[in-house]
Amino acid sequence: MSQKLTILFDLDGTLVDTAPDLMGAHNHVMKKFGFHQKNLVDIKHLAGRGAWIMMQRSFKEEITDQKVKKEMVNEFIDHYAKNIDKGSRPIKGVVNFLKWAQSKKIPMAVCTNKQERLAVDLLKKIKLSEYFHFIAGCDTFDFNKPDPRHLTNVIEIIGGDINKTIMVGDSEVDSQSAYNAKVPFILVEDGYTEKKTNQIPHDISIKDFSNFEKTIEKYL
Repeated sequence: MSQKLTILFDLDGTLVDTAPDLMGAHNHVMKKFGFHQKNLVDIKHLAGRGAWIMMQRSFKEEITDQKVKKEMVNEFIDHYAKNIDKGSRPIKGVVNFLKWAQSKKIPMAVCTNKQERLAVDLLKKIKLSEYFHFIAGCDTFDFNKPDPRHLTNVIEIIGGDINKTIMVGDSEVDSQSAYNAKVPFILVEDGYTEKKTNQIPHDISIKDFSNFEKTIEKYL
């Protein structure tokens, strides 16, 4: 069934500020294995592409033993899964916007490079999962962002129309995904990326989700 609008969201740094719990897991691993810990700003720059890439970017040239790296990533995921909602909170205005969109019967889904089970668990624990028709993680399909099929498959699954779909995210990966899929992109500023707002292609940028419905009404 064709809908008048479908909204796809990234998760980390877009819907939810997950950096505190990502930092906790990261520093737990680094401390356990005897490496340098990082602060919140560093974590925000490293996050957004999944645990494996996040840890790889953090390691840089510090660790060359692939077996050790794999052990560290497994430890990271295990610790993070057990502490996934300790400090993570919805971005300002998210809850009110999702309630509004739901009242307008706007289909919504999540496209994240976090593992699907972790994304689902987090959204359930912070009571946001009920707003989404589908949650796709990095392992839901055989590909993930910025591959456009991560988005287009979800659109098809929830019965949306690609010509009436928008993507909301906070990084260049989300931007690339949207434009690869040929859908408009709304950028959440100051997200989990090293790039500045003017370095990430977007159609519209927002500080947070306060009064976001006014922006979305332009697409209805």
